Amino acid sequence: MLTKQDVEAAAQRLKGQILDTPFVESRTISQIVGCQVFLKFENLQYTASFKERGACNKLAQLSAEERARGVIAMSAGNHAQGVAYHAQRLGLRAVIVMPRFTPGVKVERTRGFGAEVVLHGDTLEAAKAHARELAEREGLVFVHPYDDEAIAAGQGTVALEMLRVQPDLDTLVVAIGGGGLIAGMATAAKAIRPGIEVVGVQAERFPAMYNAIKGTHLPQGASSIAEGIAVGTPGAITQAIIRDKVDDLLLVDEGDIEQAIVMLLEIEKTLVEGAGAAGLAALIKHPERFVGKRVGLVLCGGNIDPMLLASIIERGMVRAGRLARILVNARDVPGNLARITATVAEAGANIDEVHHQRAFTLLAAQNVTIELVLQTRGREHIGQVIEALRTAGFEAQVG
Repeated sequence: MLTKQDVEAAAQRLKGQILDTPFVESRTISQIVGCQVFLKFENLQYTASFKERGACNKLAQLSAEERARGVIAMSAGNHAQGVAYHAQRLGLRAVIVMPRFTPGVKVERTRGFGAEVVLHGDTLEAAKAHARELAEREGLVFVHPYDDEAIAAGQGTVALEMLRVQPDLDTLVVAIGGGGLIAGMATAAKAIRPGIEVVGVQAERFPAMYNAIKGTHLPQGASSIAEGIAVGTPGAITQAIIRDKVDDLLLVDEGDIEQAIVMLLEIEKTLVEGAGAAGLAALIKHPERFVGKRVGLVLCGGNIDPMLLASIIERGMVRAGRLARILVNARDVPGNLARITATVAEAGANIDEVHHQRAFTLLAAQNVTIELVLQTRGREHIGQVIEALRTAGFEAQVG
């Protein structure tokens, strides 16, 4: 089984090849979630993910014969970029098989590192099967994204860096897809500080490792905004380590992950993808679990599709009450719309959209429903706007 010495050896190989990323306290997030939170900014790696640690460690140990053959990997993006970048740096041929749903930003960046990208299948499992076929056919060395001790050892170097900066952490909270990151980190952390608690986090839509460890049979979904941890089959090597060294597993839903992405963007001015926000999502969903503890979170990746990010931000504004839809019923006569917009303006809200609904309404024919999308200061402000409209003689409610 993987040892602390394996992780330390990996750290030596990675010196000068990867970034020793910042690990700092977030005072504002700590106040919000009720525990002392330290953030490990792995989204600042050159490929914007911790995955290049494992990739670099694996490729650095290939024999001359294996290097000559080249490597192949299957990945939804971050492992792909890690393998592609370090293969390019070492002068190796790299073929990457990615599922067809992979965000375009990850596909293009992987190609940008000189890899040959093959889009195949709708799941990681389908991509993996195709990668295995290509490896056999073309004699390429298969580099697994998580179920490989060399990969897990490389990922485990994250824990070495975190505990060097904050040796008295109580808890590590780590996202789990296939389990490579948490397996490596738990191995190193438990050897350095046996009393430390290691908690894994999975998306509710992809609870494969949770099911395997806890013996549950929770259903698997078709997609998640945390596509980096949307893994349907847990690793065998990683599962054994998690069973032995990880203290607990938690599940988070899509809304928790979205909220965490927006919180990190607003408070820390840092961009993370869904998987990178999973740890904070666990603190948001289960605050009582971590009260008063010193918690280390890994912001494990920052590769997110810009269109998805735009949608998440907008939905976050709605949840926070800073973007609101208000329905106003009024007589359909000249001047009423002007009165409504003037009332909203006087209440201090900004109008994003206005829509008249004349056909799809149960109001009398001479009346109209006016739908307003407003920028507000929050839920209390929404209430003030509605009260101002009612005072002006209009029927108004949140849509």
